[in-house]
Amino acid sequence: MTDEKHALRRTVLAVGTINLSYFGVEFAVALTIGSVALFADSVDFLEDASVNFLIVVALGWTARNRARLGMALAAILLVPGIATLWTAWEKFNLPVAPDPVPLTLAGLGALAVNVFCAFLLARYRHHSGSLTKAAFLSARNDALANIAIIGAGLVTAFFWLSAWPDLIVGLAIAVMNLDAAADVFQAARKEHAEA
Repeated sequence: MTDEKHALRRTVLAVGTINLSYFGVEFAVALTIGSVALFADSVDFLEDASVNFLIVVALGWTARNRARLGMALAAILLVPGIATLWTAWEKFNLPVAPDPVPLTLAGLGALAVNVFCAFLLARYRHHSGSLTKAAFLSARNDALANIAIIGAGLVTAFFWLSAWPDLIVGLAIAVMNLDAAADVFQAARKEHAEA
């Protein structure tokens, strides 16, 4: 295995471990304050950890097998969206605004984690095709989602004490995950055809 692959493996393993750690933090806050956006983002942290750990395993595989795994990862990227829709449905039935301070603080922490992970992965986003592209897109999209979570917390705190800002952001996160899944699937399908 080349030095670059060793460095990529270490980076992806570190990113997976960081994502798994923050999943626990954000999931606990989401359950405590009843936030759809934080729930969606916490499940996304768990999905990101899974994707990164799978990438570590698959780095030594053939291009065709990595492409197959890329297609499977596209399906995994759909999981947070489905979980978010379920949580949003429950929130529609009991529309209570989440506490904006923990919402905003958890969003800030998640943003810091995702920007750091995206920075680590940016160097490798075109290495090993759809696998590392999936990891990079997840970190990048999650950073954008975290900015929206922070915005929802600020809007809830200062302008509109309602469940709607949280619900809107949670549903937007679901849509972003669908778009990322489509991008990864198309890249993996192209790699599979070329292999």
